[in-house]
Amino acid sequence: MTNEPPDPMTSMWAWIAYQLRYQRIERSLSGDAVAKLLNCSRATISRLETGEARLQDKQAAKLDKEWRLGPFFTVALWYARLAPDPQWLSNYTQFEARASRIQMFDGQTVPVLLQTPEYARALLLAGRNADADVEKAITERLGRQQRLATTDPPELWVLLTENILTWPVGGTEIMLGQLAHLLELAERPTVTMRIVPRQSGASEGLDGSFKVITVREGEVGYIEAATGGRLVMDVEAARGLRVRFDRIGAKALPVDSTAKTIHRAMEALEHERSRMAEIESIR
Repeated sequence: MTNEPPDPMTSMWAWIAYQLRYQRIERSLSGDAVAKLLNCSRATISRLETGEARLQDKQAAKLDKEWRLGPFFTVALWYARLAPDPQWLSNYTQFEARASRIQMFDGQTVPVLLQTPEYARALLLAGRNADADVEKAITERLGRQQRLATTDPPELWVLLTENILTWPVGGTEIMLGQLAHLLELAERPTVTMRIVPRQSGASEGLDGSFKVITVREGEVGYIEAATGGRLVMDVEAARGLRVRFDRIGAKALPVDSTAKTIHRAMEALEHERSRMAEIESIR
């Protein structure tokens, strides 16, 4: 059965995949012929044409030259990287679901895979999107977390800033529950969790949260943004994110300090709860 190209109207990346197949067929070329031209496997061409993989700069330049297209694919790649991808979440979760390792850094909130339902609900409600189905979104997040409970879960390498532990999302009770959940996760053999302390100062982590996902084909990066994430399919760019992860990790506390740091944050929350209760009793 021939793999169908994606709908070119859904995104620039889908348009590129569609055009690759269209231009190949127009020239009466087989997938094997294009694979030879680009020095890759036939399976890679199939994945490029279905949108499962993304064309790289050298491949685009080669196609433009050999097929006399001018800068056709080269310019298309430039625009694709600028444009938001409406399918970003679907594309990302497909990689997440078959990852063997996920390296994640977050400086503002607990990552989705580690969230309790209550914490997730508080975040989603704070987003104030009147059209959002909050309960559906929570169910989807919990569904993604099921991968961690399988017999073959991915390795999780987690870097969290200390600020996350002390920001009471949803209030004290919800935050205490979230911190207790982080403690439980940190004890799992497939989870390596480290905390980046405030006193570590400036680092590349201040540029924002990101992930590096290892799948069978290699590494895929993911950069978070307020209006939607962005997948980083370029090999060198994804490798650059992994190097950034390592540099931030160099400023993190040792693994055996994680539980102690989380417990300290819980104690601070409990102390604040007691203080507020005293104030209320005086009023």
